[in-house]
Amino acid sequence: MATTKAREDIKADLKTLKEDLKTGAREETQRLREKAEEAEAKLRAKGEEVREQARGYYDTARVRGREYYDDAAERLDEAQRYIVERVQERPVQSTAIALGVGVVLGLLLAGRHR
Repeated sequence: MATTKAREDIKADLKTLKEDLKTGAREETQRLREKAEEAEAKLRAKGEEVREQARGYYDTARVRGREYYDDAAERLDEAQRYIVERVQERPVQSTAIALGVGVVLGLLLAGRHR
């Protein structure tokens, strides 16, 4: 009878151990899910932070690019006005210079084709 009692005790212990293992596994699974959800939330927050930072850099670059473009357009307009004024002041000299530049360019381009 002691053997039967020992077997039943062992069966009961194994059953209890099995239930404890199932409970521990469920608890560990739940803990891991919670950790994964926390990590996902942190990653989403960091991703949003990086996205906002990139948007700020883009906006800054766009504004600076527009400023550079406006500055270059203004300088080009000034240069154009200067050239027009000089040509109007000395039309013959300007025409002679333009003709000379045209001849030099023509000779350079013609010499290239030979």
